[in-house]
Amino acid sequence: MLDAAKYTPRLKTHFDETVRAALKEEFGYKSDMQIPRLDKIVLNIGCGAEAVRDSKKAKSAQEDLTKIAGQQAMVTTAKKSIAGFRVREEMPLGAKVTLRGERMYEFLDRLITIAMPRIRDFRGVSGKSFDGRGNYAMGLKEHIVFPEIEFDKVDEVWGMDIIICTTAATDAEAKALLTQFNMPFTS
Repeated sequence: MLDAAKYTPRLKTHFDETVRAALKEEFGYKSDMQIPRLDKIVLNIGCGAEAVRDSKKAKSAQEDLTKIAGQQAMVTTAKKSIAGFRVREEMPLGAKVTLRGERMYEFLDRLITIAMPRIRDFRGVSGKSFDGRGNYAMGLKEHIVFPEIEFDKVDEVWGMDIIICTTAATDAEAKALLTQFNMPFTS
């Protein structure tokens, strides 16, 4: 039986043993505190027009996102009313969750090793989706690529946004960090 107190995620161990030394050598950092590391991963599902027609759709998205993340997701609501979209203030429109620490490393491991290979016609992710401050954003068209989601019980297939926030100062450093975690970049 696994002892929860002594368990360390596989990618965290890989980061501590391999990635830190490789990045320190590649970029010539003088201090270990300069080495970029993962800060958080934010997952978001927006229901859009479906949530306007049926308020239970946002709750369904929240339940699916909770299963994927392994942590309770929160329902996101409209900040202001928009008559053209039939959206009223405080109307539930989607779900989001922020992962940190061990859950963040576990999710990234499942994303890279299990979910991405299950994507239809997958050729890699864009290496240009950095924001200029070392954060990476990507989207999935179907949330059902995660093994936690039972395909037969899904009432709606959602797209989802995944934002990986790092402490890197530049995009090159962040890309090197994610490349060390075997993120399949195309360019």
